[in-house]
Amino acid sequence: MALIPRLPLVPHGSLEVSDSLAVFRDEGRVVFFNAGGPIFSCDEHDRVGLRLAAVTVVEQGLAGRVAIAGAVGVHRTTLFRDLRKVREHGVEGLMEKRRGPKGPHTLTPEVQSRAQGMLDRGASIRATASSVGVSERGLRHAIQRGLLRRLAARGRPPGVSGSALATTGVGPRERAVQDQSCEAGVGVKRMLDRALASVGRLAEAAPSFVASEAVSGAGVLLALPALLEEGLLEVAEKVYGRLRNGFFGLCSVLLTLAFMALLRVKTPEQLTGHAPGELGLLLGLDRVPEVKTLRRKLREMGERTLARTFTQQLTERWAQAAPGELALLYIDGHVRPYHGRKHTLPKHHVQQRGRPMPGTKDFHVHDRRADPLLFVTAEATESLLATLEATLLPQVRALVGARRRVTITFDREGWSPRLFAKWKKEKFDVLTYRKGKQVRWQERFFTTVRGKVGGQTVEYRLAERRVRLPHGLRVREIRRLTDDGHQTAVITTNETLGALAIAHRMFSRWRQENFFRYMRQEFALDHLCTHEVEPADPKRLVTSPERTAIEKKLRVARSARSNLLDRRMDLTPGKTLRIGKRAMSAEELIKRIRQRDQEIDKLVAQRAALPPKVPIDTVLASEKIVQIERERKVLVDAIKLTAYRAESSLARLVEPFFARHQEEARKFLKSIFTAVADILPEPQSKTLTVRFHGLANPRATRALGELCAIVNEDAPVYPGTDLRLHFEAPMLQK
Repeated sequence: MALIPRLPLVPHGSLEVSDSLAVFRDEGRVVFFNAGGPIFSCDEHDRVGLRLAAVTVVEQGLAGRVAIAGAVGVHRTTLFRDLRKVREHGVEGLMEKRRGPKGPHTLTPEVQSRAQGMLDRGASIRATASSVGVSERGLRHAIQRGLLRRLAARGRPPGVSGSALATTGVGPRERAVQDQSCEAGVGVKRMLDRALASVGRLAEAAPSFVASEAVSGAGVLLALPALLEEGLLEVAEKVYGRLRNGFFGLCSVLLTLAFMALLRVKTPEQLTGHAPGELGLLLGLDRVPEVKTLRRKLREMGERTLARTFTQQLTERWAQAAPGELALLYIDGHVRPYHGRKHTLPKHHVQQRGRPMPGTKDFHVHDRRADPLLFVTAEATESLLATLEATLLPQVRALVGARRRVTITFDREGWSPRLFAKWKKEKFDVLTYRKGKQVRWQERFFTTVRGKVGGQTVEYRLAERRVRLPHGLRVREIRRLTDDGHQTAVITTNETLGALAIAHRMFSRWRQENFFRYMRQEFALDHLCTHEVEPADPKRLVTSPERTAIEKKLRVARSARSNLLDRRMDLTPGKTLRIGKRAMSAEELIKRIRQRDQEIDKLVAQRAALPPKVPIDTVLASEKIVQIERERKVLVDAIKLTAYRAESSLARLVEPFFARHQEEARKFLKSIFTAVADILPEPQSKTLTVRFHGLANPRATRALGELCAIVNEDAPVYPGTDLRLHFEAPMLQK
């Protein structure tokens, strides 16, 4: 910067506020430098002196109001008021007018000394207040004013146990008061870091934890080891490197989004309903990013167009971690409806609504455990069959290797015997429902088959035959007979799996449907993280609107002709029949039917002369051919899928503790993520202890203890620190 050659005498480590001003802090003193050298100094605790210095440099034009306000640690509105006070009343306007008593009546210096001694020995605030004869509220107020210091802020003396430290962490009420009293905004405490960030001198604020009692939602930290194991931060740092210099960096932004997903904070706007300081404790920061800050960071990441690379590397990591789960893959589509009216988007059939709606369609690939593996967004109205052939199967082949056979499972939307034969040669076996009408098989061919598949005991009434599909492809057809007599036909080209395994894996597709429903309800998968659009392919083929209009007229004409034929059957010879407002004889009725026939023939000829599909730029203006922006959508979806996989890995760990784990495991984890816990950093032992409070019942608390013990076996270091995570559950009395 230009400040360095202009101020060669500025000490090393000074904060450069502008080209003409620097601030240096040394041993409790704050010194202000301009081009001629030091111009003002005061004690760092002298609030009046710092405010006077800020007013002076603004009046002299050495720095802007916002920059100097951040440098001296006052809010910009406070500086504006100070400027007005100095102009109206001079320097005396900055002097604080003391009201009421000139000194404390109860908390005398002697009482302060006794109270500080007890706090140093690890006593709680309540016990200290009762012993020295002051109210607990008064003692907490003295701590907030800085008259007393708690043990957590001064370090642990020798001989003080961890339990004593836990009782001295800052409580929720104290944190709330401190957050609300911050001059720069709710929860904004790290003023030096923010001042450096405002001038671009801070790459990212480092996590710094303080002992805190009863932090709401601190239980979500139990999912942090799983998030790191899924590669959330490692892959992101490899792809994105780091964001532009600022207080919040790549790590804090990604953890914020992942914690939001697990805590069921479904949109950035819902952050306004949560205490920012409490969520900031989970990041080791003073507060969580504001909504506008979080969206600005997402925009910055979206501008790099690396979301597809990010998801691809995540997919590769997941595939390498569990290659055995790739032997069978589930594939299905999911429509994200668009409820706006500003843009014209392609329509897709929404199963939940039972009708077509504008929106975007994603095709998801899940592994054998129904955990998400990869997804692609259709360009417009591409079918599952077209997406399989063009995109999904090549990506799957790149993941599993050239020689491995893979079974792909999907519904009837992907039916194509011609492609089934082609995929079989490419080492892709298909498993799907048979499409079309089938002849019922006699019940005597069905036998009851019972066994274990994937750790589950299942029982079906099955029958199997070899059948030939169109294009000469021979496949296995396996049918299941239900108690009500319904027969469900399944076909496969897999020659190694038994009939029981084939049936169970086909009928386990409900897990993928449950995944979409769970993600919609719990993780807000359908939420659009941005309403911005980007240009779409102008040559994309769409249904011809002229042909559609003619087909509508053709349906009306055919319906009218059919009605006339039906009325003709009711006409008695020699009589007339009233049709509409006219009474028609048989000859007139026949003439009207012939007119309808001519009209139908004319419409059919007009329809045949028109192409079924036309380029979209012949239908819409170029500025209206748009699609929802994909970069931020893909990025946010990848984070949500990573959070879901982390939750799934924890759910598998707690399965032995619940008899009905499929219904209870995720509910239990959801209660853990929102649970209250103490956050206790211990620099000497380099651990970050998360101490849970009790859960709803002893069974849940016991399961929490077992889960903590499993996670602690290989708990990682909190990102950006040297503190290893350690989780503690409350002890139960025997």
